[in-house]
Amino acid sequence: MALGDLVVLNTIGCNKDGNNHNMTDGNGSVNGNGTSGNQKAARLSISDEIVSRRAQGDAVFACVASASSNATSSIVYLPPKVYLRDLNHDAFEASALSGPSESGLVSKWRMKDRMKTGSVALVLCLNIGVDPPDVIKISPCARMECWIDPFSMAAGKAIDAIGKALEKQYTRWQPRARYKLAADPPVEEVKKLCNHCRKNAKSERVLFHYNGHGVPKPTANGEIWLFNKSYTQYIPLSIYELESWLGTPSIYVFDCSAAGMIVNAFIERQEWGSGVSSATAMKDCILLAACGADEILPQSPEFPADIFTSCLTTPIQIALRWFCPRSLLRDSLDPNLIDSIPGKQNERKTLLGELNWIFTAVTDTIAWNVLPRELFQRLFRQDLLVASLFRNFLLAERIMRTANCSPLSFPLLPPTHQHPMWDAWDMAAEICLSQLPTLLNDPNVEFQPSPFFTEQLTAFEVWLEHGSERKKPPEQLPIVLQVLLSQSHRYRALVLLGRFLDMGAWAVDLALSVGIFPYVLKLLQTTAADLRQVLVFIWTKILALDKSCQVDLVKDGGHQYFIRYLDNIQIGGDQRAMAAFVLAVIVDGHRRGQEACIQSGLISVCLQHMQAGPPRDVQPEPQLGPPREVQPEPQLGPSREVQPDPQPGPSREVQPEPQLLQWLCLCLGKLWEGFPEAQLLGLRENASSICSPLLFEPQPEVRAAAVFALGTLLSLGTESLRDGPVYDDYDDDDEKSKAEQEIAKHLLKVLSDASPLVRAELAVALSRFAVGHNKHLKSMAAAYLKPPSNSTLNSLPSLANIRSPTSSYTNASQFMLSSNVISANHGPVLRVGSESNASAREGRVSTSSPLASASIMQGSPSSDGSSQKSESRMSLADAASNGNLRLPRSKSMDNAIYAQCVAAMYALARDPAPWVASLGRQILGTIGVEPVVTKSTRPTGGAGQHRDSSVPSVPTSLPGLARSFSWLDLNSGNLPITFRTPPASPPNRQSYLTGMRRVCSLEFSPHMRTAADAGLADSILGSGGSSSSERGLLPQSTMYNWSCGHYSRPLLCGAPDDEEASVRREERERLTLERIAQCQHSNVSRISDQIAKFPETGCEVGLKAVLLHPFIPIVIVADEKETVRIWNYDEEAQLNVFDNHDGPNRGISKLCLVNELDDSMLLVASSDGSVRVWKDYTQRDKQKLATAWQTTQGHRPGARSVNAVVDWQQLTGFLYASGEISSIMVWDLRIEQLACSIPSSTESCISALSASQVHDRQLVAGSGDGSVRLYDIRTKEMIVCTARPHAHRIVGIDFQPGLDPAKIVSASQAGDIHFLDLRNNNMPYLSIDAHRGSLTALAVHRHAPVIASGSAKQYIKVFSITGEQLNMVRYHNSFMGQRIGPVSCLSFHPYNIQLAAGATDGFVSIYSGENLQAR
Repeated sequence: MALGDLVVLNTIGCNKDGNNHNMTDGNGSVNGNGTSGNQKAARLSISDEIVSRRAQGDAVFACVASASSNATSSIVYLPPKVYLRDLNHDAFEASALSGPSESGLVSKWRMKDRMKTGSVALVLCLNIGVDPPDVIKISPCARMECWIDPFSMAAGKAIDAIGKALEKQYTRWQPRARYKLAADPPVEEVKKLCNHCRKNAKSERVLFHYNGHGVPKPTANGEIWLFNKSYTQYIPLSIYELESWLGTPSIYVFDCSAAGMIVNAFIERQEWGSGVSSATAMKDCILLAACGADEILPQSPEFPADIFTSCLTTPIQIALRWFCPRSLLRDSLDPNLIDSIPGKQNERKTLLGELNWIFTAVTDTIAWNVLPRELFQRLFRQDLLVASLFRNFLLAERIMRTANCSPLSFPLLPPTHQHPMWDAWDMAAEICLSQLPTLLNDPNVEFQPSPFFTEQLTAFEVWLEHGSERKKPPEQLPIVLQVLLSQSHRYRALVLLGRFLDMGAWAVDLALSVGIFPYVLKLLQTTAADLRQVLVFIWTKILALDKSCQVDLVKDGGHQYFIRYLDNIQIGGDQRAMAAFVLAVIVDGHRRGQEACIQSGLISVCLQHMQAGPPRDVQPEPQLGPPREVQPEPQLGPSREVQPDPQPGPSREVQPEPQLLQWLCLCLGKLWEGFPEAQLLGLRENASSICSPLLFEPQPEVRAAAVFALGTLLSLGTESLRDGPVYDDYDDDDEKSKAEQEIAKHLLKVLSDASPLVRAELAVALSRFAVGHNKHLKSMAAAYLKPPSNSTLNSLPSLANIRSPTSSYTNASQFMLSSNVISANHGPVLRVGSESNASAREGRVSTSSPLASASIMQGSPSSDGSSQKSESRMSLADAASNGNLRLPRSKSMDNAIYAQCVAAMYALARDPAPWVASLGRQILGTIGVEPVVTKSTRPTGGAGQHRDSSVPSVPTSLPGLARSFSWLDLNSGNLPITFRTPPASPPNRQSYLTGMRRVCSLEFSPHMRTAADAGLADSILGSGGSSSSERGLLPQSTMYNWSCGHYSRPLLCGAPDDEEASVRREERERLTLERIAQCQHSNVSRISDQIAKFPETGCEVGLKAVLLHPFIPIVIVADEKETVRIWNYDEEAQLNVFDNHDGPNRGISKLCLVNELDDSMLLVASSDGSVRVWKDYTQRDKQKLATAWQTTQGHRPGARSVNAVVDWQQLTGFLYASGEISSIMVWDLRIEQLACSIPSSTESCISALSASQVHDRQLVAGSGDGSVRLYDIRTKEMIVCTARPHAHRIVGIDFQPGLDPAKIVSASQAGDIHFLDLRNNNMPYLSIDAHRGSLTALAVHRHAPVIASGSAKQYIKVFSITGEQLNMVRYHNSFMGQRIGPVSCLSFHPYNIQLAAGATDGFVSIYSGENLQAR
């Protein structure tokens, strides 16, 4: 059986495009075009012709043409792809998964007090020839002792022979123990024997075996009988006294009648005993008794006299002798042949070895299924001899219960004599014994193994098909363990074991508890190629949940197995990624593991496989699943053109798999982390140059892992000194300092990455750089916060390679390398107050300054004259004089890198993602920049509560703050933040309050502020330099732990099919096609039926955006303060309300739905260029931020803000963003990267933007100068055509309904609406003078031939696309006929004739066409 016949191995990152939805008919059949028959019939019934085509499951196109010649044709695009559904968008900041457990989520399986039995005391009280007085023996009776007839020889010889035979039988189970025999001993000899055994055993266990067949039964007080020296009297020996001689740990075997008396006395002592030491001593004692307190041993000649000892020491012999008379072979098999079974017990290919192997598996399985886990670990895994005795004890219970004896033990075991596995043993034994006569007659006959293990593996496989955590664990798990010892069954057993481990942590716990660990550890020494993949998979599942195994792997050299596997390019990347994961766990915080892996060349192996190589012939590695279908790459359109890769670097012939790249980076990062020697080796191996191209990989996980690897290359100062870190010890190591600066330069390229996962790792990496280069960054931060004079700026070194923020970006790398380290919202490069000199008022800083060139320097707002004397006016030279600034050593480029890093830290502190912003604020604390925390000016209530619109600027208790200012304007990001550098010495309270005049407040939202945030100011205030406490304040990476979570989840089975979601998707597709056909054929006479109105929306300010959900009666509105409200307009109930963010500069640009045909997410675009995507937005107080990023960087000189315009295109997964910038940024949400930037080709701003929802990669933009441009990013020039139909700023623009991608509708604020066909004529073919200087909103239906415009003069006009005015809406449909408010936003329902309108008075109304039903 091949591994490929079992399951499918799924890995994250392999399908970034989401799930393809295949629509099947009721019989499960799929038509050739991917459309079900029922659905196709439905579409044909809607219109005259429907042509469906789907490119490899990527898209569904339906060309709907009307039979009427006047009907409008349209393209219907039902994109099956979903976006932002990866795990890193599942509320990453709140649910970052933990990595492998330190002490062990499942490491309780590991026996902390593993031991062995070192000494064995054999005490035989047989007194051969003299029967004890309290036992009356029958005739004939059992006589055999250790399979020797004591009456067949002299009594002295007999007892010696029996003693040697007993020792030999015990040696089979523990050959290394020291054995001491006492035959018919007096009490003194037993005492001497016990003391000697304890002395030899030391802390190991001692076994005391007592055969009392020749003495009276034990007493009720727990006394056994011995002899006096002259053998004339029986002398009692208390079990308590015996225990005091033997000590603990110890195990006692009592083979005598009424042996239960001793066990009862022992239990009574436990109940009487008190104290921890007494309980521990009792726990270390184990007792095995042959029968109950009121029972005598069997005397039937069928059994030996020491049947209990025979069961414990010779289980196969006694089991077969007992079984033969009861089996089907009783007439054909001579019982005496049992003594002649060929083979050895440790040779599994022989009959005796097979029987012993099956017996071990059966008894292990019975114990595993009956005993509690802790007791099973103690009795069957702690000590090999104890485990063997208890396995055999289960047999003794089964056999002796047929003779009315009940063996007892301490600890007490539940009854096992009727367990179903005994039937399996009987059947296996019968099959094996049936071959015995043939094997004895002809030694050349080969033994045929029993089908026992094959059948049990099949039973285990059946359980895997139907079992789960909620069901009873598989009984066959211990048998799987035994099967690993056999080469014939090992492969299948490993595959099944891998499938079982994949079921979750509980399965790994069970497998490790049953004792699987030493077996799979031993198997790493094998060179069998067919076991490689499954072994790596099993170790992946184990280490994903228990990190403690790393010590065992390094100790046994197991890391070399995984390094060789990783270095084998003939193995698939997904499998090698598992080996990289195992190695990452091995080196995670384990210095010996790090050293061992470095010596084995792990660094060079990882770096080598990070680089793309020439094409190679990859041999198919057997997979843990059926062969996967190779799906073609999803197409973004009907005819996708191959676009050149915008990423830098050489072209790659063979690109390593994303999962492999991710774990190569994480493995290297963990190898370097906290290990300065490894960091130096990485730098010498040119690791930074090899890792840096991965910063532009399409998978966010790979990019974040690359940032993690580069970040761990940065040292935290001189870590070799154990008495504490010494920062900035790079003065004598310029080479390393330059290398780390180069790493920082690479890291800054991902500052504008769309994935918060990547930016969070960047923040962690910069925090390490901030500690290692603390003094230089503190100096630069001081310069950052203080407005310098022109002379000081001109004295700073230049930075030549920084682009102007007004320039366009041709690719992603230029965008990331540009001046985006400072947000577009910082305002002018320098803002100087009215008291500044004339030269400063000119408002331009020399571009020779690295701070100015990188948009670092900002001017201060105006303030009164007294502020000229404040400390905030200190120049850079003054700052240098008091120790806050030292730049004597740094060169020009050094200062440039430090300047960019400081700017990046401030940008991260204002990141749209709250968790990233929190990390950024922690970094600023590391370089001595502290947020000033004051009382929040907003109430702590929910987002829906009313807030006072008049917000006081400063607390009245600090009048000096009334004239405060921050010349570094940071109030445009996620939080209203102002930072300051601490004074050179700790200020007293009075001077501190005086100095507060020059800093603004930092306002924390109650749910944003963390303990780390609150502690920054207190810990850094007054500290002139870095301290060792900064290391504890450093942000900690979550990338590694989060990535480990992937391997702790099931990998061998695909994601469970969401039946409900599939049904909902198919229903929505059917409904969409029906409604589109209705819209295309509609003859709308008017849209004035007001079906819903919300006069009390709770909006304090006017609405800015409105959106209708396409499938449920929900309207989404957002006001100027970016408070989002979701209403059910059928029930007139508010479903949810929340704030998009807590920043001060607010303004909504657009509301969009991502994945509208599936479980949609709400995309909220702000006017500052930030975008946030929310999941579960309709559930009250349960909305989660899936992702957030800044779509635009920088703005034109003179613009006060970016005034972003944004639109989303579901067809391609592209988000288009522009505004007061010179480009249109195209973001690919499939890979969460900037796909490209389109030069706007205009000196004016982009004021309106619309992406086609039926033609992929096409968009149209309107400018502030009245011009419109059509773009197609598939073309080389990107811009298709240009026209200037308006003389004023364009307010709205969109594509007309229909097939023609060049027909658009545009409207300017002057009130004119133009219909254009840009490819045929640059002039409008139809114009409407809809409003006179008051047009504020334009809406174009996606499929119906209607448009609507809104006016600030409180009315809405509805037109057909032929220019005919259908109706005008002025009043609400109410009894009083209230006039509608000034219209601020309009939006059509995409598939119904419905119009939603929002006004500045906070009202939202929904109107429906009269010729169609409302919903």
